[in-house]
Amino acid sequence: MQSSQRVEDNWALSYAIQAANRLGLPIVVYFGLTTEFPEANCRHYWFMLEGLKEVSTTLQNLGIRFVIKHANPPRGLMELAEKASQIIVDKGYLRINKEWYNHAAQRVQVPLVQIEDNVVVPVEETSQKEEYSAATLRPKLLVKLNQFLDLPPKILPKKPSLDSGIDSVSLVDLEKAFAALQVDRSVSISKFFQGGTTRAKKLLELF
Repeated sequence: MQSSQRVEDNWALSYAIQAANRLGLPIVVYFGLTTEFPEANCRHYWFMLEGLKEVSTTLQNLGIRFVIKHANPPRGLMELAEKASQIIVDKGYLRINKEWYNHAAQRVQVPLVQIEDNVVVPVEETSQKEEYSAATLRPKLLVKLNQFLDLPPKILPKKPSLDSGIDSVSLVDLEKAFAALQVDRSVSISKFFQGGTTRAKKLLELF
């Protein structure tokens, strides 16, 4: 769960739970907490940690172990993959996302599947060429929009993984977790914006 940091309406997570249930295996959700994300600063990291704390609590209520490691995302993924049967990742379009997944896919011994859940209409479905204008892109999006408005099914894991014994960064004390990060602190933490799905939905309702 590297870019789609949410439990609700997460196609990759839903797909992974279905795959785990078919195999009769538990599911573990992993996040690589790297301090090398381009141009990120302490405001970005604090906001993200607030959201990840809510993710952790929600996954725990579902019986799913959330593993956070101070590691380059593909490195931590490859370590966990040594005992995995399959890897499901959320598709990312940034150059760094592509580099992470390509690096891991070339080195793991199990299938690595990317699931689109960062956009409504997948880029590959929208257009097969570079678009230079919203005027040409918009009609291509609208004609396929209704095909992709369904939400992922809400499926519970059949096997819990909370007792997996895999070490993880604790987010119980956010101040402590944040203090351990060596990140750019030139931009202060926002006193107005708060991370997490619950807060996001409240702002959306207000909007």
